Amino acid sequence: MAGSQDLLIGIDAGTSVVKAVAFTLKGEQVACCAIQNRYELGADGAATQSLRTTWSECVEALCALGVEVPGLKQRTAAIAVTGQGDGTWLVGRDNAPVSDAWIWLDARAAPTVDRIRASAGERRRFEKTGTGLNTCQQGAQLAHIAEHYPSLLSEAEVALHCKDWLYLCLTGVRATDPSEACFTFGDFRTREYDTDVLNALGLQDHRHLLPDINEGTEITHPLSEEAARSTGLLTGTPVVLGYVDMVMTGLGAGVYTGSTDSACSIIGSTGVHMRPVAAESVSLNDACTGYIMTLPVPGMVTQMQSNMAATLNVDWLLGLAAELICDGGTPVGTSDLLDRIDGWLHNSSRSRLIYHPYISEAGERGPFIDANARASFIGLNTSHGFADLLRAVVDGLGMATRDCYAAIGNMPKEIRLSGGAARSSAIQSVIASSVGAGVRVSDREEAGAAGAAMMAAVAVGVYADMDACIREWVSPLLGDIHQPNAEDTQPYARLYDVYRESREALAPVWSKLPTST
Repeated sequence: MAGSQDLLIGIDAGTSVVKAVAFTLKGEQVACCAIQNRYELGADGAATQSLRTTWSECVEALCALGVEVPGLKQRTAAIAVTGQGDGTWLVGRDNAPVSDAWIWLDARAAPTVDRIRASAGERRRFEKTGTGLNTCQQGAQLAHIAEHYPSLLSEAEVALHCKDWLYLCLTGVRATDPSEACFTFGDFRTREYDTDVLNALGLQDHRHLLPDINEGTEITHPLSEEAARSTGLLTGTPVVLGYVDMVMTGLGAGVYTGSTDSACSIIGSTGVHMRPVAAESVSLNDACTGYIMTLPVPGMVTQMQSNMAATLNVDWLLGLAAELICDGGTPVGTSDLLDRIDGWLHNSSRSRLIYHPYISEAGERGPFIDANARASFIGLNTSHGFADLLRAVVDGLGMATRDCYAAIGNMPKEIRLSGGAARSSAIQSVIASSVGAGVRVSDREEAGAAGAAMMAAVAVGVYADMDACIREWVSPLLGDIHQPNAEDTQPYARLYDVYRESREALAPVWSKLPTST
């Protein structure tokens, strides 16, 4: 690493936004450039994204970063990439896309999930991966594709995830990381693919589609000449394949700072709730739900439950409000209403409506798996107004957070919050009181990109190991602790009991709801 190379670039390719972020070697964020990404929804439950477009948007973000940061080309010590998890990004001859990617929102594999979950090998698969099977995952999607769209697999040479596709575009190397490889197809203890898992999925004949597993803190590949020409960066710059975005965001936000008493909740479009656990100490639940994802720390994993939708529920309600306001003649967008959330919550009646935040068309995946799960309000009467509905939706996010941690084990003593909603003081209070734990919000603006860049910092020798990097990049940015309001903790505990009982009672109803009009 040359002395003039004083920056690291973290790429975070989300479902809706692709970001390129520059950091100093000590973790200070220098600049961030974001490009909107797009996906298509189909009436049959399809949710797809163009591989070529995602790469072009990554290039656009990197080029914009080059304009923003003087001398970026010469100053970059390494590039690291992470991205949205799950999904199936099929690549064939000459590294060309076989089709648009099936992303994590795609629900077409639901019948295949039901079939595999009822099979004799399901418990064995779960004990190896530590991950409940759902429609998001590449394993379920590949099994469904093999049965219903076999021509796609006959054309494919490798099955990648989003970040893996971008890594291929950057380096020409087909690879994946231990986190996505193991929770989908492998054993989190060995960090390798597992034959029992492939057999349980019925994919033993498609083993050739699985790429090599790269440990990004140890292995880098050079930026290709073609990618360098496209991005304006230097040919040969080391490129690191990060772990999946949930792990990278958790790492950047403080899920692991040397203790297992803390946890991390990412309150974004989805809700991700994770605790660090030694791999040898993992306890798997009887319901076969949740995820176990390896950390880029030897012997450590994150045990997590993930809600299919978190702030998507808030976006939905604010979208309805914006539509009505526009109909009244005042142009307004959903984003214009975000700053009013805390005020609305303050003015709500706190009448404790129940809201189940299952607004995604793909149902729910944590702490239970049901593709038919749907959102609902319980307890409405004529006294309730818009602020009360918003209060119920936000309370629902708190209840879902508690529901997920209950499925992992004991409630954590402290939660580190990340995601856009974490900036709301009212949402911080709801989560703290719902779980009964102190809450800290990291000052890290781009936690996912930072987590990837941290792996690059270790890979190129800025730090001897990840623990040393965490001490400088993460711990100093954790804000003051926000303790739960003692007056709210017990009411939220009672609300949770009703929330849990009613969502279990509604499960038989969801499957009977009409799917179209």
